[in-house]
Amino acid sequence: MSAVDSVNIEKTLTLEASYYERLNGTIKCFLCPHNCRIADGKTGICKVRKNQDGKLVTETWGRISALHKDPIEKKPLYHFFPGSSILSIGSVGCNMKCRCCQNWQISQVSASEFDFSREFPPDEIVRLAISDKDNIGVAYTYNEPGMWFEYMLAIARLIRMKGLQNVMVSNGYINERPLDDLLTCIDAFNIDLKGFTEEFYKNFTGATLSPVLRSLKKIRQSGCHLEITCLVIPDQNDDPVDFDRMISWIADELGKNTVFHLSRYHPAYKFGLEPTSVADLEKLLAIAQKKIFHVYAGNIQLKDYQDTRCPNCNNIVVIRAGYYTSKIAVTENGSCKHCGTRVIIC
Repeated sequence: MSAVDSVNIEKTLTLEASYYERLNGTIKCFLCPHNCRIADGKTGICKVRKNQDGKLVTETWGRISALHKDPIEKKPLYHFFPGSSILSIGSVGCNMKCRCCQNWQISQVSASEFDFSREFPPDEIVRLAISDKDNIGVAYTYNEPGMWFEYMLAIARLIRMKGLQNVMVSNGYINERPLDDLLTCIDAFNIDLKGFTEEFYKNFTGATLSPVLRSLKKIRQSGCHLEITCLVIPDQNDDPVDFDRMISWIADELGKNTVFHLSRYHPAYKFGLEPTSVADLEKLLAIAQKKIFHVYAGNIQLKDYQDTRCPNCNNIVVIRAGYYTSKIAVTENGSCKHCGTRVIIC
């Protein structure tokens, strides 16, 4: 099956999902690397893509769990239109089972378990986006947007036609062909790189690392804007040796200019450990700064890890205090006023 046909998205609210085939009475879904085999009446690991009488349907079309106007820095994106606002939407479902998920109320439930207040067809989301002159576009976020792939793609194509921006906040666990479709209309990604060992991914997320690394490389090669977030979980993914390997991989495969957010863990969902210590977080931040130009601290305000510096002359060009952002030394095209180096997209 192919991706959503952009010609028909405003004429019909089809529920048929993309990327699957029928196999001996079951369905095999090819949206993400789980490649779920789904029996009739059942859903895949994501809980929202269902075998309905031999047809794979998406149960999240037009169904929104959250809709807010957010600072772009909340995604987090620090080098993509800093200081702007973006309409942010989420639905339900996820193809990972992270034990400390902060949004488990929407990510770990099926569509039938969530009380949706109403439906929002793609053209209504677009209408909301363009009705606010200060809004730069739509961010697909809160739960894993890959699980509502068809709905996201339909909106994103319309948003692109309106000249606005599309942002995807994702775990990066998606197969190559669906990602190729998204790369035609998503302008910026924040990908959650949760750790750097297959063992951690298997035990903590129920997924695997290698497809995420493949997605990161593919996004970088596409020319789309890319930022990465890593949540530091005590005694789980905070080994300095593994972390240094991660940073080296990012610097070598994605480039030293890659924007990297290192976030502090707080107890959530099924995980009750104490928050990441400030000392441990600062230790890993220092490791990252040795190999990557743009390193930021998340879920905590730490001096020297909030503002943006020019990687060439080291002058501060963007200052931040919480979600307050001021572009103090960048030109209209995002270049450093001191030396002319391109630093941000604006």
